[in-house]
Amino acid sequence: MNAKKTNKLKILNDPIYGFITIPNTLIFDLIEHPYFQRLRRVSQMGLSYMVYPGAQHTRFQHAIGCMHLMQKAVRALRFKDIFISDDEENALYIAILLHDIGHGAFSHALEHSIVSEISHEDISLKFMEALNNEFDGKLTLAIQIFKNEYKRNFLHQLISSQLDMDRLDYLKRDSFYTGVSEGNINSERLITMLNVKDDCLVVEEKGIYSVEKFIVARRLMYWQVYLHKTGLVAENILVKILKRAKELVENGVEVRCSTALKYFLENPINTTNFTQDVLIIFSKLDDYDVMSAIKEWETHQDKVLSELSKRLINRDLFKITLQSTPFEDKVLNNFKTQVKKDYHLSNTELDYFFIAGKVSNQAYDGVINQIYILFKNGEVIDIAKASDHLNLVALSTPVVKYFMCYPKSSL
Repeated sequence: MNAKKTNKLKILNDPIYGFITIPNTLIFDLIEHPYFQRLRRVSQMGLSYMVYPGAQHTRFQHAIGCMHLMQKAVRALRFKDIFISDDEENALYIAILLHDIGHGAFSHALEHSIVSEISHEDISLKFMEALNNEFDGKLTLAIQIFKNEYKRNFLHQLISSQLDMDRLDYLKRDSFYTGVSEGNINSERLITMLNVKDDCLVVEEKGIYSVEKFIVARRLMYWQVYLHKTGLVAENILVKILKRAKELVENGVEVRCSTALKYFLENPINTTNFTQDVLIIFSKLDDYDVMSAIKEWETHQDKVLSELSKRLINRDLFKITLQSTPFEDKVLNNFKTQVKKDYHLSNTELDYFFIAGKVSNQAYDGVINQIYILFKNGEVIDIAKASDHLNLVALSTPVVKYFMCYPKSSL
């Protein structure tokens, strides 16, 4: 029987950009692949929907948006007589489409709990290499560009730099879905202003104010959205839940969950043992596994696992205190003593109910992958020096905030 012929030149409707065209059949087949379809079940912003109810969008939407912006970037650069071959063009689309394919459930939570010493970038590369084998080497150039091993550096900068298609999409998309208008950058203008000088991606002089707004928008989005204090609490509780589940499993306690999640709870996973078989199991793991397990764990016999699970499901989150200087040991110890007394906890259990840490935000890195402005006289200058924006140099200094979280009754 003849296989049904599929129309692979699809058009998708995106709420931000309007119609997005899938450029060719290879891209269509990659999008249709189960590895990529998993991204429909991985939230773009983790548990941020507990703060911003609209933040329900996925890594799938983000990846498609990035590919669309890359199409615009290729057109803009070719218009300025920057040569990009058809093979390079296609490789850019593949690399940006798959740049986030290695993200785990709820984005970064897995990296801090049940998988160690391996980042989502490493896992993305493993997925790309697996797909390259499956697609007869058609992803080879995309992988070279992704790893920055290709002779033309600016192609890698379009995928990974301080002004790449990834950032241009997630700032605009996350701003749209959270309703935080401060992050609404003009990605169209920024892309139109792109150029290449000495194999380096630059922004033309007349785009300097758009770049300034982009950097300021990034800073505001980090403190207002990505590092929002309630979101921090929710993510830390999620990490603690997964760590507790893993600890219980290691001690022989039964913890009911999906097959994929169970594998990662039962086995120590790191860079050295993340094999092809592990990758296949990882590809079955998404937000649905984690959240359905946490619902199951609400009634678990272990009081730590059940209490934390109930709190996350019902959004009964810990109180959080944030400040710009480290907490004194005396203050931390007083809170620990109170929490331990209120909840009748052992020292080991206390670590799950009192969380202390720090977060940092650097809107612009003036040392690595700087954003360069191209002036009409051919001169290329770092945005921090080229700008007349008084705060731009200050924005390149990392800002650190210290936090502690604890149950609200322990005041």
